[in-house]
Amino acid sequence: MFSKIFEVKTSIESLTVYRGLLEDKVIHALHYIFEDLINENTDFSEFINNYCDFYYKLVQNSPESSFKRYLVGKIVLDENAFSRHSEKVCFDNINKNLQNAVERDLRCLNKLISISAKEIKEAAITKFGNSLFENDIINNLPEWELVNDDCITEDLDTTSLLNSNNNWGECVKPLADFYRQNGSGEFANYKGFVWERNQDKGYLKGISSPDHIRFCDLIGYEIERQEVINNTLQFLNGYPANNVLLYGDRGTGKSSTVKALLNEYNQLGLRIIELPKAYLNDLHYVLRAIKDRQQKFIIFIDDLAFGDSEEDYTALKAVLEGGLESKPQNVVIYATSNRRHLIKEKFSDRSGLMSNNHDDEIRAADTLQEKLSLADRFGITVTFTSPDKKKFLDIVEGLARIRKLDIDIVTLHKEALKWEMYYNGRSPRTARQFIDWLEGHMSKVDFKIQ
Repeated sequence: MFSKIFEVKTSIESLTVYRGLLEDKVIHALHYIFEDLINENTDFSEFINNYCDFYYKLVQNSPESSFKRYLVGKIVLDENAFSRHSEKVCFDNINKNLQNAVERDLRCLNKLISISAKEIKEAAITKFGNSLFENDIINNLPEWELVNDDCITEDLDTTSLLNSNNNWGECVKPLADFYRQNGSGEFANYKGFVWERNQDKGYLKGISSPDHIRFCDLIGYEIERQEVINNTLQFLNGYPANNVLLYGDRGTGKSSTVKALLNEYNQLGLRIIELPKAYLNDLHYVLRAIKDRQQKFIIFIDDLAFGDSEEDYTALKAVLEGGLESKPQNVVIYATSNRRHLIKEKFSDRSGLMSNNHDDEIRAADTLQEKLSLADRFGITVTFTSPDKKKFLDIVEGLARIRKLDIDIVTLHKEALKWEMYYNGRSPRTARQFIDWLEGHMSKVDFKIQ
C-alpha cells in the first residue's frame, strides 16, 4: 500500500506541462496527505487535520464529492503551453516532444484517481492506529468518489471522454482539438467577462451566470438589431468589421441587444468583455490580455458618456482611431449611449469661437470638433428611438404571447397604457415591467382588473 502511495506522490511531483495543477488548493491538499503517510515524522493529529482539510476543499468545489470530476475539470480548463499552442494550430503541427510530455503528464494524473479514500485510510491505520480511539477516528473519516462515469459536464465533450476513458494518455489529441475549438483556461470556462480592479491591478473576471436573454425574447426593433447582427457575423467569419455605437432613448433594448449576441453566437467563438466606463484607461491592458487568443471578443462599454472636463475618452479614441499599438484583429468595440455625441457640450464652448475673453481658448473650434468627433469614430451607429403608441402595444402583445398570458387584447392594451402613463413612459423596458407586474397579479386567485 505504501509503495502505491509513494508511486502516486512521485508521479504528480514529476508533472511538467500541467505542473501548474500542483498549485491547485484541492490537489495540493491531497499531496499533503500522501506526504503525511510517507513521512516518518508526521503525527496522527497532523494527518487527521490534512485529511479533513482536503475533504473540506473538495466538497466546497465539487458538492457531489467526486474527485475524478474535479480533476478532469481542472485538466480540461488548465492554461499551459500546450493548451495555448493548441488554440492556434492543429494537432499535427504541435511539436512531438510537447505532445509526448502531455501524454506523460496525463498518465501521471491518471494515477491520482487510482487510489481511493479507503486505501488511504487503511494505510493510515497501519501507520497511526495505535489504539481503538485512533482507529475509530480514521474509519469514520468521510470518503470521496473516484469513479463516477455520470459526472459529465454538458458543455465539454472532452470532459466526457476523460471520464469514460481509463487511459488518459490516449486523450492528448482530443484535448488539443478541444482547445482549438473552445480556447483554454478562463476563456474556455466562461463566455462573458467583466474587467475589475483590485487596488492598482486590473483583471478579467469570468461571469458564471450571464444574462440569458436571446433575440427571441426581444420584441420590435428587428431592423436595428439586424444591423448589429450582420456586423457581428461578419466579424465572427473572419472579415473586417466595424466598431458599433448603439445610440438612443433609455429602455429601448440597446444593452439587451449586445447581451443577446453572446447567447446566440458563443458557440462560434464569441466572447464579450464588459469594460466599465470608470476603467476606460485600462483599455490597452484589456487588449493585451486577449490579442493572441483564438476567440473573437466584443469589448462592451455600457452607457457611455463623458463630462466636458473628463479626458478618459482619449484612451478610447486612440483605439478607435488606431494608435501606435493597433487594435487586435479579434476585437471590436460595442458601446451604448443615450447621447449622440457622447461628450457634454456647453453653449460656452460655442461662444468661445467669437469670444474676446483672454482666458478663452484660441483654437476653440478645434476643441469643439474633437468633442463631436468621438462618436464618428465608431464605424456604425444604430439608433434606437422610443416607440410610438402602436409599436409599444405591439411589444406588449408580443411579450404577453411569450409569457402565455390569458387576457383579452382590449384589457391588455388598456392596462398597458395606464401603466406607461403612471411610470416610465413608452419603451420596451416599460413594456417588460408591465408584463412582469401583470403576470404576477394574474397568478393570484382573486385577481381582477380594475
